[in-house]
Amino acid sequence: MSDGADADRTETAPTPITDADYAEWLDALAAGEGYALVCPDGHGSLPPRRLCPECGSTSLSREPLAETGRVETFSVVHVPSPRFADDVPYVTAVVDLGPVRATGVLRGVDPEGDAVAVGLSVEAGVEKRATDGEPLVAFRPADGE
Repeated sequence: MSDGADADRTETAPTPITDADYAEWLDALAAGEGYALVCPDGHGSLPPRRLCPECGSTSLSREPLAETGRVETFSVVHVPSPRFADDVPYVTAVVDLGPVRATGVLRGVDPEGDAVAVGLSVEAGVEKRATDGEPLVAFRPADGE
């Protein structure tokens, strides 16, 4: 039996997560306005998100990414997936950008040389895959590196 309070509550369906959220984020990154979604506890994540993956908070704000980041780890890819067939060899890097880490392709360096190193200062942007022209997160060495 209901106490009447249930009658006042209406349930709404959650907003679906779509690729449009990621496309919007890529557009912002390409425009130099990249951002992370940050909860009140300071946990950062990248779109698409509706809640913090660390604590479950639904209160997320857009915080700007750092202008430069540092390579935390990387791998030189010689055997690609079909979508990257014309890009090999290339470097996939995980970069610390302040509230988040992002994975992308490191460009502007010789993948077979010694220019790639943990700690390398890089800038984030959006470029196109050689294979199919689709956009991807790309890093380039920051000025002076």
